[in-house]
Amino acid sequence: MISRRRFLQAGTVAGIALGTAPLARASSEASCAALPPSIAALKSWKDQAIPITKEERMARQENALRLMAANHLDAIVLMEGTSLEYFSGIRWWGGERFFAMVLPAKGAAFYVCPAFEEARAREQMVKTPDGEHADLRVWQEDENPYQRMAQGFKDRGIATGTIGLDETVLFVFDDGIAKAAPQVKLTSATPVTAGCRRVKSDHEIALMRLASKVTLTVYEAAYRALKAGMTRNQFQELIGTAYDRVGFPGEVSVQVGEFTAVPHGSVTTQVIREGSIVLMDDGCSVEGYVSDITRTFVFGKATDKMKSVFDIVHRAQTAALKTARPGIECQAVDAAARKVITDAGYGPDYKFFRHRLGHGMGMDGHEWPYLVRGNATLLAPNMTFSDEPGIYIPGEFGIRLEDDMHVTESGAELFTPQSPSLEDPFGAS
Repeated sequence: MISRRRFLQAGTVAGIALGTAPLARASSEASCAALPPSIAALKSWKDQAIPITKEERMARQENALRLMAANHLDAIVLMEGTSLEYFSGIRWWGGERFFAMVLPAKGAAFYVCPAFEEARAREQMVKTPDGEHADLRVWQEDENPYQRMAQGFKDRGIATGTIGLDETVLFVFDDGIAKAAPQVKLTSATPVTAGCRRVKSDHEIALMRLASKVTLTVYEAAYRALKAGMTRNQFQELIGTAYDRVGFPGEVSVQVGEFTAVPHGSVTTQVIREGSIVLMDDGCSVEGYVSDITRTFVFGKATDKMKSVFDIVHRAQTAALKTARPGIECQAVDAAARKVITDAGYGPDYKFFRHRLGHGMGMDGHEWPYLVRGNATLLAPNMTFSDEPGIYIPGEFGIRLEDDMHVTESGAELFTPQSPSLEDPFGAS
């Protein structure tokens, strides 16, 4: 669904297309003059973002081939979603119509596509390592697309092979492949897709670092424009406008007062008043790579209890950061933060700290692996996670602090500075 903000953007573009550009510019200048100074002062950061190259995607596919061999897979099937874009650069949407990329362990990739979408597919395939020479197999509306895939398996010598499906492939497509190619063994491609995506390149790290800095800059600009009596929707709109000015798509969830104690919030109408505790959470996307940052603050003066809880959460976030390093299990990082919170009287287990410490991040806001009890996956350099402990007291308030964490060769770092206090969340007052 298109948001009101995106609708307004589309209207501006349409106005220019219809020859009303002078009017649009005048309206834009007037709107800029009406913006709060902290929002109006924001400039575009678009020139700082360097796109992923075709050569980088080739290296990703070569890494996938190594992981296919290690996991005894003859091919992986990618459909609409993040892994398709990660390996090929193709951003696809198609609903119920079958479009897929098959990356075999041996031989060239091939694609299965609705015939009427061929032009759109070939336009995007310019970004793939195959480029203009991609093996594209089309099907008409009254034909069975899975037969095209089955023939592709035969052509690549894997008609009786083991094929990994991306975790986002819907059952209807899984079932169609199984019926058309009954001799293949269908299994999960996650060891390959997550295996590649969970360790970032230096370029990916740079894009994520930029995304985090953009989000924190936008949050601070909106915070400095906040006025008593604003609804949470109005505050969200301020943040949306700030993202538009910086030049990257972003969104935010704002919760106020007692609703900050609900980790993912409430749809209830909320108003920010003097003394309100406010939680803002989410991020933006920079060349496909995301941020996910939470700041909790008080509009005015914080109570002693709020300050005490903030201090505990801050120490928990720091404990997780100090624990994270290569060779440590994911669950140990969660345990370090949870111990601080439990020892401070907000335990046991998930009673007040209700969720895992963090999630993997990259092109998706939540992706493998996860910082949670029971996950023995070992951290490795250039893995990236959210570090987001919280304490949620029902009927009163909740405090969560979240920054994005990068595992380095010898430890870990946050892409952004930790929030120093509830009353000065950006440390610049």
